[in-house]
Amino acid sequence: MKAATEVTESLARFPRATLMSGATPVERLDRLSNLLDIDLWMKRDDLTGLSFGGNKTRQLEFYFGDALARGADTVLITGAVQSNFVRAAAAAAARLGMRAILQLEERVPGMGDLYHSSGNVLLARILGAEHIRFPVGEDESGADAALHRRAEALRAEGRKPYVIHLGSDHSPLGALGYVAGGAELLGQMDDFDAAVVPSGSGSTHAGFLTGLRLAGHAAPVYGICVRRDADQQHRRIETVLTRLSGLVEFDPARVLGGISLWDGALAPGYGLVGETTQEALTLMARTEGVFLDPVYTAKTFAGLLGLLRQGIIGKGQKVVLLHTGGQAALFAYQEELDALLDR
Repeated sequence: MKAATEVTESLARFPRATLMSGATPVERLDRLSNLLDIDLWMKRDDLTGLSFGGNKTRQLEFYFGDALARGADTVLITGAVQSNFVRAAAAAAARLGMRAILQLEERVPGMGDLYHSSGNVLLARILGAEHIRFPVGEDESGADAALHRRAEALRAEGRKPYVIHLGSDHSPLGALGYVAGGAELLGQMDDFDAAVVPSGSGSTHAGFLTGLRLAGHAAPVYGICVRRDADQQHRRIETVLTRLSGLVEFDPARVLGGISLWDGALAPGYGLVGETTQEALTLMARTEGVFLDPVYTAKTFAGLLGLLRQGIIGKGQKVVLLHTGGQAALFAYQEELDALLDR
């Protein structure tokens, strides 16, 4: 598709660190297609190639490209205790010879020792990253401010820090990774009727939607809410898209009308595993042998199932499900999953 190639070429002016192994595959899920009576495909961004893969690799190519262009030697990032983003940032820093400081926020209440020591936490320790704690889970501006205080201290020591912000009020460089990712998908397959993606920080959802629309593809992109309800998330995606339009230079009106969100799989809340999450996770594993994670992709697949039940996605439609990785977190959720699987 010529338009998709043009979208990719338009991103060449942005500094970019090479972290991807190459284009990720698109695979048909034959058994689930038969079971659900749709033509279901999966874009395998769990196979991006850096430290268990995942969507954050695409985003970090642009953040680290900018950091290197600015001469940074230390990257600071904030996220939940089991954040895939902070683990992937630690891996990117290791590959590029930089120091990583990871701030872990207590977003998920009532979690035990495994949650705080296994999964992504363990991987980041192996990667040599420094951990600091932020006790509040829903204070993005406070978390970003804490990183900036640490960055100022590093500057006083002669370091050159670079902060990857959490809040949507900052330039969404990471979303460029999914402008490219959407264009990449269209180069592999452009005849799908709908796409289903997780919608959390908003960079993946907003970037993917933008990549498709700028390439002239009009299929609906359903963002499945994993952290906020649909009304809150809609406002966030609007903010990210508007800021992204300033980077890529497009009229945001071309994209803003295409925001579609579904929050029926959000309960019992961010990072918490309910029955719909567990059912989606086990259905995918036991039908296709593909592991999902309990925070993002299992809820995204649960959302796809909900959209089918409600008739929003119709029988026989060709649907692409974006797998954003995160399987390392499964090990941190052993106690919660055991309790559900043993029922």
